[in-house]
Amino acid sequence: MAYRVEVQKDLCISSGKCVSDGPKVFRFDDQELAEPISETTDYELQSLLKLARNCPGEAITIFAESGEIIDHS
Repeated sequence: MAYRVEVQKDLCISSGKCVSDGPKVFRFDDQELAEPISETTDYELQSLLKLARNCPGEAITIFAESGEIIDHS
């Protein structure tokens, strides 16, 4: 199943946790804020949820193919 990952730039604190823990999913943009590498990913859901939970700025949201937010709390 494919998932959509979104980073809220106004909440991103550029800690780099998501980029270092999920280099196949995240990278830094030209302002050193995290962004998804691709619009959608087939990365394992549990790993995506862990990345979202570990974001110190709580800036990562995971969406199902249907557009529904997958709760990661």
